[in-house]
Amino acid sequence: MPDGVPQYVRVYDNGGKTDDRYTVVYTGNYKGRNGRCDVRSMSIDYMKPNGVNIFDSYREIIDRPKSDHLGHRITFEELPRPCKEMVIADYKELWRLNTVD
Repeated sequence: MPDGVPQYVRVYDNGGKTDDRYTVVYTGNYKGRNGRCDVRSMSIDYMKPNGVNIFDSYREIIDRPKSDHLGHRITFEELPRPCKEMVIADYKELWRLNTVD
């Protein structure tokens, strides 16, 4: 994770059209992926009682060939800080960066 920025993510912002404003699609060949498409959807205030924070897996990649249903693509750096922290935690878990094999 160069400079603390996850390499294998695609980030989308739907501008607040839904409560789960931000969608992060995890890409790359992390251990255990097995062809799944892992995704985190969340609101800016996902830690509050009315916030949204969902991790899900799909059988198919949800943003290819079309991603317009997710909003427009943004960079990881454009995510709000709490959302970045959640994505980094996911990334470390998926790529097993917190463990020693």
